[in-house]
Amino acid sequence: MAAGAVLFASSGAASLAEARALVPFRRRRWYRAARWLATVLLAVFFVRTFLGEASVVPTGSMEGTILTGDHIFLNKALYGPELPLVGWRLPRLRTPRRGDIVAFRYPRDPRITFLKRVVAIGGDTVEIRDDALYVNGAPVPEPYVQHRLHARTARRENYPAQKIAPGSLFVLGDNRDDSADSRYWGTVPAANVVGEPILVYFSYDAPARDWLEDNGTRKLEFYGSMAAHLFSRTRWQRIGTLL
Repeated sequence: MAAGAVLFASSGAASLAEARALVPFRRRRWYRAARWLATVLLAVFFVRTFLGEASVVPTGSMEGTILTGDHIFLNKALYGPELPLVGWRLPRLRTPRRGDIVAFRYPRDPRITFLKRVVAIGGDTVEIRDDALYVNGAPVPEPYVQHRLHARTARRENYPAQKIAPGSLFVLGDNRDDSADSRYWGTVPAANVVGEPILVYFSYDAPARDWLEDNGTRKLEFYGSMAAHLFSRTRWQRIGTLL
């Protein structure tokens, strides 16, 4: 019995020591997991704030170049990324040029981000004659532009000559007949530009109404439809397209 008692006591002591050893091990495991998660979140925050941002294009105003349902990666690093909470912006390393496609805060509602092509900058005079774009009196070749109304009407667009104020941009959509742009709501302050698209990393064929849907239930239905038709409605050939 004595031997048994000693054996029992020894076994109990060993188990207690092992249990005590497990506590710091578990703490270390949770600490490592928390540290890994914090590192990932910090990296995502850094990339999204200072380098780039993923975004989906929900409308067809740039069709011909960028399609409805294209998921694009925006380069923000060159355009003075904004620091969260304080609203300060880093120095800009680049200013928009004619022909650039840029993402910018809509002047009438900065909460909304638009994507358009810069066709004129501060100091330029822009004009449209019979659908043709003129900048500083010279015609501008636009092989990327679509005029879908031409098949249904002979009407051509004319826009009177306008001189662009310093620090402003005149922007147009490539889908010229279906784009809300500077022709209708004016110029864009160059400071509103937040980035430029680099590439298409995913593209799914669905109408604009689905991407713009605000109703939670119908949004979930759309996501369910995406999962069901992922392979058949994904535009595989557009993945990796440089912009």
